[in-house]
Amino acid sequence: MNPEVERGYNNRAAVPDHPQHFATYAAWSKAAREKYAPKTNLRYGPNPRELLDLFLPSGTPRGTYLYIHGGYWRALSKEDYSFVAGPFVDEGIAVAVMEYDLCPQVSIATIVDECVRAVQWLVGEGPKHGGSGPLVVGGSSAGGHLAAMLFATDWAAHGLPRSPLAGGVSLSGVHDLRPLVDFSFNSEFKLDEAEAWRISPLAYRPKTSAPFVIACGTDETTEFVRQAQILWDAWSEVRRPVDGPLFIPGRDHFTVQLDHADAHSDLTLATLALF
Repeated sequence: MNPEVERGYNNRAAVPDHPQHFATYAAWSKAAREKYAPKTNLRYGPNPRELLDLFLPSGTPRGTYLYIHGGYWRALSKEDYSFVAGPFVDEGIAVAVMEYDLCPQVSIATIVDECVRAVQWLVGEGPKHGGSGPLVVGGSSAGGHLAAMLFATDWAAHGLPRSPLAGGVSLSGVHDLRPLVDFSFNSEFKLDEAEAWRISPLAYRPKTSAPFVIACGTDETTEFVRQAQILWDAWSEVRRPVDGPLFIPGRDHFTVQLDHADAHSDLTLATLALF
């Protein structure tokens, strides 16, 4: 374990009151499920946790937002993140909040594959369940990494004639995983340098010209701020905002995720603009 890496990547240590934020996620998510009554546990793939909840607006959706939850690929669930749905459903957009299998039971590479299957399912089966229109993918923390990996995916190799993505969002994502080799959580990730780079969005060019929002709270650790900046610097052909990452004032790694529940936040407005 490298103490410098630990300071940069251990968000729970950096934000000692994180349990109260998790409690807020749970409470707001319960309220969202009660209000919007999603279709729950739709299976998109064969692995145990390959399930998603689909929140639908009244009438035909004008797009679908696939949201990938955080938790360092090792914790939390789709039920913790139902709260993201409300502002989008209210704007006529379907929201699919997906689950995935967790480390150390599976590798991060397997989780990337599961996210690919979720996109394939939404393209092929989503309309049968009420989801339709342009598809935007997004996520926070680990979910931000996974959303970026979907932008780096060669969709022709997965049976789709072109990229199905109309836009993307990485909120507080890790885009170069190599520092995590020296992080304490690597006992669960099981990464070496080569594998960490192979599953880093920074190692690839985007496979679509669709816009990609890169965002981060200003009160996050310097490493997470750096991780936002390096992908913005590298992905010049798709990056949004065009003048630099969306740095959200006064938000840490856990409070910034709650901005998705605010219909008027810069994060929500930047995401809605992708549709």
